[in-house]
Order: sequence, then structure tokens, then C-alpha cells
Amino acid sequence: MKKLVTFLILATVLFCSCAKSQNASGRYAASIQIKGSDTIVNLIQVWAEKFVAQYPMYNIGVTGGGSGTGFASLINKTCDIAMSSRRIEKKEKLLAKSNNIEPVEFKVGLDGLAVLVNKNNPVDKLTLVQLRDIFMAKITNWKEVGGEDRKIVILSRESNSGTHMFFKERVLRQNGESAGDEFSVHSLMMPSSQSICDEVCQNPNALGYVGMGFLNDKVKAISVAIDESSGYVYPTSENVMNGTYPISRPLYLYTNGNPNGIVEMFIEYTLSDTGQEVVVETDFVPIKR
Repeated sequence: MKKLVTFLILATVLFCSCAKSQNASGRYAASIQIKGSDTIVNLIQVWAEKFVAQYPMYNIGVTGGGSGTGFASLINKTCDIAMSSRRIEKKEKLLAKSNNIEPVEFKVGLDGLAVLVNKNNPVDKLTLVQLRDIFMAKITNWKEVGGEDRKIVILSRESNSGTHMFFKERVLRQNGESAGDEFSVHSLMMPSSQSICDEVCQNPNALGYVGMGFLNDKVKAISVAIDESSGYVYPTSENVMNGTYPISRPLYLYTNGNPNGIVEMFIEYTLSDTGQEVVVETDFVPIKR
């Protein structure tokens, strides 16, 4: 019996040593690719780093490009997990089905879209109707909403972005009440949320939107109200969680079928108490307290 116990201990040590030596030499027990939303790419990257620190025999690659890119990669079988700031669309589900892909959804966090202006802009609050009219170029001058006599420069994410899609549905189309409304052709389509922050920082006339995780002290987030009879609400984690901030959304991971192996382990990690602490650390909102 003692010999058996000794053998098992030695076998375990040998396995761990092999796993670590494989990791050190660039050979991993398993590798996965995660692609998609630029909004949550930083959150996923931190999750991946902490996960791999705990399980060094595994390798995780994380790439942005937008939610649409993530779904396309999942459908084309070039990633194991798609990260998205919107739900999968009907046309994407049909493409997945035609390619024998079964997308399974996991809600891993919450986010509020912050509307940004330059720090020197006196405007500090807008309604959803005013925002819709600005982004559709029905309002074109800051003086029309209480600001200075300056032309508004509209900044938007590119159409492949889940952030773009959510803002269009929630603000421009008012959740279906104004179906068909689109961003003005004069909108400047920016490649990333960071590029919107950078432009707003240096352009006193700019207006854009980003996930709350991109807020910094170089730009100003404004309060938003559903209409003039509603209260204006600032984008904070508490206001997103209690549902009072009007431009809020879930954040998702998608797998092909029910996950197993390292994919299942990673999903479980993101939903664990430790994983949800990372959500808070990266300025997003956990799915539960």
C-alpha cells in the first residue's frame, strides 16, 4: 500500500513537472482562441492572464475586432469562444446552423455606455431624444442643447462593433419605436473605443460613446435621461446594476455547444466570485453582488 501511495505521489509530481516544462518550452496541454468585442477585450485579457497563472499548462489567445468578428470566427471555427457586447443576431444563428455550429450564450457581466464630451464643454446632460437627434444630425450645433455656438462633431464606432449596434438600437431606434433610423452620414466612424476617447480629449466639439471601462479623467461623461420628465442619471456601476441608467447592456461569451475541457474551465472561472471581482477591477459591472 505504501509503495502504491509513493507511486501515485511521484506520478502526480511528474505530471505537474511535465506540464510546466511543456509550458516553458512553448508546448501547451491545450490552447484556445477568444475573439470579438473590443469593449470587453481588456476584461477578457485580464481573465486569461489570471487563469493561465493558475493553470500554466494552458494557453489562451485573445483578439478584438468587434462582436461581429467574434461571431464570424465562431461560425468559421477559427475561435473557441466569441466575446460580444450584444446578443447574437438571427442571421448569425442561421449561418451558424448551416455550418453545424450551435452557439451557447453565457452572460458574464454588465456595462453602461457612457456618452462623452470634451472636458471644456459646458454641456453635462442630454436626453435620449436629444442624443438621437444629434447622432442623426437633426441637431448640429452645441448651442441647441445649452452649449456654445459650435458645430457638433459626431463620433461612432464602426458598424461591425456590438457597441455601435447597441447604441443604434437603444438610442437611435428607441428599442424599436423608430425602426430604420441610422447614424448620420456625417458621423466619423472610429475603429475603437480608445480612439473615441482620444478624439474627444483633443476635440472640444466632439461627442461620442464608449463602454464605461474606457472612462478616464481626460474626458467628461454626461448624465442621460429617458426624456425631460425623467431624472438625469450618471453612468456608474450602481446605476447600471439597479437599472436606472438608460443605456445599459449585458456582456456575453459564446461557445460552440456546451463547453468542455479548458473552455468549460475558463467559462466557470469568469462566472466565479474571483472572476466577477475582475469585472469590478476593470470598471465593468458584475452580474451579481
